[in-house]
Amino acid sequence: MTILYLDCGMGAAGDMLMGALYELADDKRGFLAGLSGLTVAGVEIEALASEKCGIAGTHMRVLVGGREEQSLDAVDVHDHGDHDVHHHGHEHTRHDDHDHHEHDHYDQGDRHDHDHHEHDGAPDHHHDPGAQSHTHTHSSLPAVSEIISGLGLPEEVRDDALAVYQLIAEAEAHVHRRPVDEVHFHEVGTLDAIADVVGVSLLMHELSPDEVVASPVHVGSGQVWCAHGLVPVPAPATAYLLRGIPTYGGEIRGELCTPTGAALLRHFVDRFEPQPTMAVERIGYGMGSKDFAAANCVRAMLGGHAGGPGTVIELAVNLDDMTGEAIGFAVEELFAAGALDVWTSPIGMKKGRPAVVLSCLCDLSRRDDLIATLFRHTSTLGVRGTPHDRWTLERAVEDRRVGERTVRVKRASGWGVTRAKAEYDDLATLARDEGVTLDEARRRVEGSS
Repeated sequence: MTILYLDCGMGAAGDMLMGALYELADDKRGFLAGLSGLTVAGVEIEALASEKCGIAGTHMRVLVGGREEQSLDAVDVHDHGDHDVHHHGHEHTRHDDHDHHEHDHYDQGDRHDHDHHEHDGAPDHHHDPGAQSHTHTHSSLPAVSEIISGLGLPEEVRDDALAVYQLIAEAEAHVHRRPVDEVHFHEVGTLDAIADVVGVSLLMHELSPDEVVASPVHVGSGQVWCAHGLVPVPAPATAYLLRGIPTYGGEIRGELCTPTGAALLRHFVDRFEPQPTMAVERIGYGMGSKDFAAANCVRAMLGGHAGGPGTVIELAVNLDDMTGEAIGFAVEELFAAGALDVWTSPIGMKKGRPAVVLSCLCDLSRRDDLIATLFRHTSTLGVRGTPHDRWTLERAVEDRRVGERTVRVKRASGWGVTRAKAEYDDLATLARDEGVTLDEARRRVEGSS
């Protein structure tokens, strides 16, 4: 089982995630060539060597019309008020009755080296904070979807990219209390964000991890400039996208997690927790542009389970007011929702009423789905959960020919044990068709090996 772990101790942005995953790719040159061939005219993508706090990594620079976007935290303006600032923002909106960008950020542009590119960049347009924004073309969600759909992406990659942008649009719509179809994205920021979203989706498709785990997300602190003043960190759209995800602030002043980064995490990550036990095989560092006391990067680690126990959750509910048929239906729905195992146990409850405990095992990534299924298909008012270590044998299924029929045989090995067992449904079908007992059918399957 392959695990991709994302260390978001310095937040997340589209370009930083793409840089970290790029370093894990087998064919880096092929990825860049393919991505350059897919993006829209006027957009260039470069992978530049970058170093933060002595750590070497990759900075993915996205140029739109030869320029890249910057962002500005409030402290930067206060410290460098006489300098020019740069327009920043991916998820800009324009309401039909207001000609403004509610989520425009600004950056002072005091870059320390040539590859500086703050989280989710696009070209820099000079402004003063609070000054009237320049007039720009905007794109609606359908227009963005049309661009992504026209890039010739593999179907899975296209669907992922569209889903990420749908999340961004829904967040902006919530913040501005407008329907999604009234959300418009700033054109330049849109082109830049599409490159980030498509790039990350392509790399996820190439790496194809079985599970994606991320740390709690550091969002930064303080405020950032928008066209109408200061907004708190995390910015409103980012905060909405991160709901239900463990986050924290801290002493670092600045916007560490952007809306694009938050949307990518929300779509691709199965669960958020400290690094699981894993045998790391490859490590990648995706660099941001600003310099902090801590290395400004996303770290991606790819590997597998380290041979130790896996963690599963046992969910359980007590039921004293459901029929056997209704409980049986709930069992089927739990399996359909991804439960590893489901069982019932008889118990006695208050007032001497007979009842059952309905229990199921699931991976951590399926926990919330199984909890929702229990609430939907049982009468319970609460679900309890207990984590367990779980050791398993390696399992595989092989097809075995028995005369004119194919029988699936499940094989298990490990811990000095090897065993095989025919799938019951196939075995029963063979027994009925041949007019023999189940034991005779089993012997025929074993004799065909």
